[in-house]
Amino acid sequence: MAYNQYSNSNLSKEVRWLLKNWRSILISLFVLIILISGLFQIDPEEVGVITRFGKYIRKVEPGLNFKIPLVEKVVKVPVERQQKLEFGFRTISAGIRTKYEKSGYADESFMLTGDLNLADVEWVVQYRINDPYKYLFRVRNPETTLRDISESTVRQIVGDRTVDEVITVGRTEIATKVVELIQKICDDYSIGVKIDQVVLQDVNPPDPVKAAFNAVNEADQERETLINQAKSEYNKVIPKASGQAKETIQKAQGYATERVNNAKGEVARFNALYFEYIKAQEVTKRRIYLETMGKVIPKLGNKIITDQEGNNVIPLLQMQMNEQSKNN
Repeated sequence: MAYNQYSNSNLSKEVRWLLKNWRSILISLFVLIILISGLFQIDPEEVGVITRFGKYIRKVEPGLNFKIPLVEKVVKVPVERQQKLEFGFRTISAGIRTKYEKSGYADESFMLTGDLNLADVEWVVQYRINDPYKYLFRVRNPETTLRDISESTVRQIVGDRTVDEVITVGRTEIATKVVELIQKICDDYSIGVKIDQVVLQDVNPPDPVKAAFNAVNEADQERETLINQAKSEYNKVIPKASGQAKETIQKAQGYATERVNNAKGEVARFNALYFEYIKAQEVTKRRIYLETMGKVIPKLGNKIITDQEGNNVIPLLQMQMNEQSKNN
């Protein structure tokens, strides 16, 4: 009985205290809730933009931050995240086997080339937000504006080139030009984005003419193959023929030089001989005669030397015949 009286006494004190301080308690709870609601977290790839009744106040960095509850609002802007805009298709699900949806987006991808042909151009614009203030407050719909700028820029660049350049060799140049022009227009409009890359995802002729276009491409490739083969044969034959021609010319020049030098030597020898002949005619005649006979006689076969009358020839002939029969 005493315990119950004691408990009721304590309970009445607590109730009386609550009834007496309920205003302070409610105010404290309200202040605590307000303070908690003013705390917010900014992720590492984001920055926070604080506005007060719609007016820009400040920018806060990643981490735990505080704003005035009910007065200030925070807009989180992913400045480090690379974002993309797709044209001519949309990604349904990304992964190892990414799925795309193309139907319904042909108006974005069909465009006229400089030689009045149609091309189906699908591309992706990759960008980052580099100025959150401009991105949020300078343009009403920055993403829609960027999409319109990208589409008009690609149509302009593609419209200055032939369909062959767009589909084959000119894709890298087109992508580079598109990046430069989109960035220039975005800077003029103060959108606050940085264009990282433009990727021409898929560039093809329209489906009704794709077969004919592929046939033309195959013919062009075959032509290039034949031209390269002809150039290869040309590079094999022409240098060889040029080398042979140079070799023949060098031989002819060497032969001509040799003949000229021999002729000059003969002329010099004849002149020297002539001068000796003038000095001693009889001696020179005999020397020339003897030298000539020394060259001619070894080349002859059997030789018979007689005097001027030709006497005693028969015995010599008989001896020669006997000599030949012995040898046989």
